[in-house]
Amino acid sequence: MTQGLGGKTILILCEKPDAAARLAKALNEAGKVREKRLNGVPYYESSRNGDRLIIISALGHLYTVAPKIEDRDVYPVFDFYWAPRYKVERNSGQTRKWIEAISKLSKDAQEYVLATDYDIEGATIGYTVLKYACGGKDAEAKRMKFSTLTADELRKSYEEMLPHIEFSTAEAGMCRHLIDALYGINLSRAMTTAAKRWSGRYATISTGRVQGPTLKFLVEREKEINTFVPTPYWTVKALIQIGGSTYEAEYEKKAIWNLEEANSIVKACSGKLGTVTRVDVRKTKQKPPTPFDLSSLQTEAYSLFKYTPRRTSNIAERLYLEALISYPRTSSQKLPPAIGYRNILEALGRHPSYKGLTSDLLERGDLVPNEGAKSDPAHPAIYPTGNMPERVLSEPERRLWDLIVRRFMAVFGEPAIRQSVKVTVEIGGHLFYLRGRQIVEEGWMRFYKPYVRFEDVLLPQIEEGEKVKVEGVVREDKFTKPPPRYNPSSLLKRMEKEGIGTKATRADIIETLYKRGYISGESIVVSNLGFDVIEILSGYCPQVISVDFTRDLEEKMEMIQIGSEKMESVVNRAIRHLKPVLEALKSRETEIGKALSESIRKTRMDERTVGQCPVCGTGKLLILRSRRTKKRFIGCTNFFEGLCKASFPLPQKGTLKPLRKNCKLCGWPLIQVRSRGRRPWNLCFNPECPSKERVKQG
Repeated sequence: MTQGLGGKTILILCEKPDAAARLAKALNEAGKVREKRLNGVPYYESSRNGDRLIIISALGHLYTVAPKIEDRDVYPVFDFYWAPRYKVERNSGQTRKWIEAISKLSKDAQEYVLATDYDIEGATIGYTVLKYACGGKDAEAKRMKFSTLTADELRKSYEEMLPHIEFSTAEAGMCRHLIDALYGINLSRAMTTAAKRWSGRYATISTGRVQGPTLKFLVEREKEINTFVPTPYWTVKALIQIGGSTYEAEYEKKAIWNLEEANSIVKACSGKLGTVTRVDVRKTKQKPPTPFDLSSLQTEAYSLFKYTPRRTSNIAERLYLEALISYPRTSSQKLPPAIGYRNILEALGRHPSYKGLTSDLLERGDLVPNEGAKSDPAHPAIYPTGNMPERVLSEPERRLWDLIVRRFMAVFGEPAIRQSVKVTVEIGGHLFYLRGRQIVEEGWMRFYKPYVRFEDVLLPQIEEGEKVKVEGVVREDKFTKPPPRYNPSSLLKRMEKEGIGTKATRADIIETLYKRGYISGESIVVSNLGFDVIEILSGYCPQVISVDFTRDLEEKMEMIQIGSEKMESVVNRAIRHLKPVLEALKSRETEIGKALSESIRKTRMDERTVGQCPVCGTGKLLILRSRRTKKRFIGCTNFFEGLCKASFPLPQKGTLKPLRKNCKLCGWPLIQVRSRGRRPWNLCFNPECPSKERVKQG
């Protein structure tokens, strides 16, 4: 319990402004919470147990790791320090006001409480602010630990504060930031400088400890696809009539690798009656799903809504800050009874969409969730708090909240029972299979609708020994397919499987690969630049894109968190690993610069190339900018040869991206236009396209 704080001023540090507002309201006992501003920075004053509480947020990271040598052309750099972000990062000017406000308010406080997110980043944010902005108050600060921003949990967390902040977790976080800076800054400077010295032009070329191995996964898959040689094979199906309906039966061999064999099967079965030789009926139990951790939530949201992992993470963060769900950056698949299953279900029952479902669950005796194997010492799995939205949620927010609510209910459901039927039909001495399936008991699926992906395939009643009419036997010509491209969701799962990155950073790393122009598309394609970055790193310093080394570093940093490893030894080991790598890059700077410069040129040309010119048929259409008017337009490369005058206007605002596909109405290339606040839309720039006529008529 908090004792001995009577009449004191207590500074409480949160991570984000919304969290500070909720905490101030939850803890206030007397009068109204006062929102104040210090040089434009919001903070709150509350009163509790006779104490004056000053609650302010850190606005995320206010300090960052920076090299002591600022010249971006100089590498290697091994001396780093924690600097205020406004001193070393562009567009971070407002962090100065925050640091100054926290510093000033801390001078009036006698007690300090850290209430940032209870994870590695929250500990790092809190430690750096307490140490640098508050003048070394990290040693005396107490710690609040909570998994939701509901008023009850915040009050309980305050009354049961931990006596000090989690220093080993903060040390692990600081080590991660330092090592990421060591690799990211040095490797990025090496490649950027090489390209700049060769071409005379500046272009950011980045890589890093996790970014490199992740891009390598994509390059390896791209190579598999590019070198894949399709192999022909054949399948045979029988069209069987039962009770006036036609059903497809598959041949006993899923693939036939010899054309003559496939033809002989068709010939042997054509014109014959079929005989049902066996009917196998099987019932299986399908257990309820496990609760969401961040990774499984991102995977499910991508599968259902096509939300990228980063978008899902951002939406979940908003729902958490509005006290609708528990802390989302968790790797736990466990729901401890302490969260109060019944209370949450009773609260959710106030919503008309969930009332009947929660009533069914509450009528049962014990509520036992189907938990997964993964746990997290800091937080439970993601669950709804039971609070109702205080505003109208956006469609993406509503969808994700509904998904989390229904998943929570589903984990308490009974197993679903599926029935599968396999009918064996003999035709001309060959066996074919008819397959049916259906849900006979919904169990947990009732609670998870409409997110259950299962389609019944019903077969009529059929008995062994029954004769069936065969309408035809058909051969299908097929080719083996290359391995599928990664999408953001499957790439994130690969990163998790390989043990690189963290639950909080993986989505951002994928986003960085897109921003750098290394990859594009939902079905991920690697650009020339992405290929060349990995080819260069593979050729000169393969160890920096080694999954094993990256995973080993992750494990060492986790050991810091539990106190079995020291930051200094982990950092020194990383420097010993990095020094020869940077020496190798510096010794081959000229050839690396040449390769990267050519790759950048090709990538930029690809980004501007719209497609074949439909006017002259031989030139390529490019996105260009007029030297005279500075306006964007589409022009043909043959214009410079005096062979084609094709020119088409473009929207002057937003980002333009050639889609590499053609308009269905006129066959001209399409461009995607992305503008702030609007959904992306596809533009056919053909002035004679029938779509333009439709718009006029509409």
